[in-house]
Amino acid sequence: MKLSISVTNYSWPDGATAIAQRLTSLAETLDHTAVDTLWVPDHLLQADPSSSPDEPMLEAYTSLGFLAASTSRLRLGTMVSAVTFREPAVLIKAVTTLDVLSGGRAWLGIGAGYNSEEASALGLFMPATGERFDRLTELLQIARRMWNGDASPFQGRYYRLEHPIARPRPLVRPPVLIGGAGERRTLRLVAEYGDACSLFDVPDGGKTVRHKLEVLQRHCADVGRAYEDVERTIGTALEPDESVDQFVDRCRALEDLGIQHVGVIARGRPWSDRDLEVLAAAAQQLATN
Repeated sequence: MKLSISVTNYSWPDGATAIAQRLTSLAETLDHTAVDTLWVPDHLLQADPSSSPDEPMLEAYTSLGFLAASTSRLRLGTMVSAVTFREPAVLIKAVTTLDVLSGGRAWLGIGAGYNSEEASALGLFMPATGERFDRLTELLQIARRMWNGDASPFQGRYYRLEHPIARPRPLVRPPVLIGGAGERRTLRLVAEYGDACSLFDVPDGGKTVRHKLEVLQRHCADVGRAYEDVERTIGTALEPDESVDQFVDRCRALEDLGIQHVGVIARGRPWSDRDLEVLAAAAQQLATN
């Protein structure tokens, strides 16, 4: 089982001048562990409901480029980018650049977006839900074509690219993680275009996770794709006083439901040295047992 970490909070007590050093130390530490991926959120305002919107938040792809220079093994990605934040070619170029400069370690983490308060606060484009999903579908089609070397014109409802050339090509085609658990459109897009889904750890004894995975399995069957080809990931939070054994037990319970990859946040707080020690030890146990 894979274990990943998402850095969602940059409010370390020593302030903004120390953020770069804190991130470097965190990344270098994790690079020497069994942790699979280092994720960052793609927000311009702090979006954790346990935090305040005026707490620090960094731009995602600048941060990932910085982290790529501090690591050699960790995979890197956003959890997740909203389709409306950037034009498709710009986002695809950013992910491709990250892949090339990191030696093939980039993910494309993408979703329809949801944060209307952030959009209103900063003047970001936020159309209706249906349009966002239509745009997401087109972006996934464009990414597949560009990364496959198809530079022929793309004529969609929302995006028109006359010559979508992609040079350099990725060293390793970035796997596509599609965020969200909507049964009609999101999980269908996972089946059609995704390499990984991203579910939520709902505390109901596994009922919701089992159901979502059954829906995903049906969508895979409908589109003629092997369900086993989709990496089943889930997001959860490490509790402040949770031990290694307690956390590993929780992950094993998720594995029993069909989850293969757990992404972890520290809810409402930045990562501490103690948190990282717990995750490193848990990642080693989950990778070897």
